[in-house]
Amino acid sequence: MAEKTTSDGLSAAERAAVKERAAELRAQSKAADKREAGLKDVLAAISKLDGSDQKLATRLHEIISEAAPTLVPKTYYGMPGWANDDGKIVCFFQPASKFKVRYGTFAFEQPAKLDDGTMWPTAWALLEMTPEHENAITALVKRAVG
Repeated sequence: MAEKTTSDGLSAAERAAVKERAAELRAQSKAADKREAGLKDVLAAISKLDGSDQKLATRLHEIISEAAPTLVPKTYYGMPGWANDDGKIVCFFQPASKFKVRYGTFAFEQPAKLDDGTMWPTAWALLEMTPEHENAITALVKRAVG
């Protein structure tokens, strides 16, 4: 059964995500120390996750922080994300529980320098974190920041 949509065509979950993003932007614009405020927000977002989502997000945060220390933790529609010096999200984790889907997604946004010809992947389904996944994510994040 499809989820009901609001009068603007958004599902209740999508509308909640938009409201959450607006609140994030307001809070982020007021923060004096963007890195510290972002880290606090990302860790809080991760702490609210359940089970495997929390485990995956925690490990992603550790990997990204080590592989690309220049990226600033920053929530993105309530999800853990990491931004460049311009404040643009480079990568983020969409927990499975957020939209009640079967797998979490680790994805990159436009500022990521992953270009490879005329077509390349920008998102990966993630059910668990293996050493092979950790290595692949580390390489992708390093490549994404250039």
